[in-house]
Amino acid sequence: MTILKITSILPLIFSFLILCYSPLKAQNISGDEEAFIFHKNDAGLEWASCPEFMPDDCRLAVLQGDPAGPNADVFFKLQGNSDVANHWHTSAERMILVSGELRVDYEGQDPVVMKPGTYAYGPAELPHTTSCVSDEPCLLFIAFEEPVDATEMD
Repeated sequence: MTILKITSILPLIFSFLILCYSPLKAQNISGDEEAFIFHKNDAGLEWASCPEFMPDDCRLAVLQGDPAGPNADVFFKLQGNSDVANHWHTSAERMILVSGELRVDYEGQDPVVMKPGTYAYGPAELPHTTSCVSDEPCLLFIAFEEPVDATEMD
């Protein structure tokens, strides 16, 4: 009879342990396992300078990931009526223009002017120039597959 009582309460004990452990496990969420959002004007964005060959007032803000590692997302901000010299990236870029009008001229292709909401794909290592052709600043969302970099062309 004692064995029967113990075996009948084992599922209850097991369920209790699972319920007690689950909240602890849920609090252990980190990095890419937790959802989050940023607005383009979010006060929590940390804006840093762009590479030296880009305009002084150019800025980057990391939205997700480590820019020194794979799969980082950034905002790239370029002031109105400013240009970025010919350059290339180790990574492919997946981009959506958030504001402004941005002219992109990839080597061997016709230039395009992106307007807000426009998606663009830039292959890895393909040289290009970029110009914010609007009076207002251009804000570009970029998803990098490889570490974030930009190499100026000679």
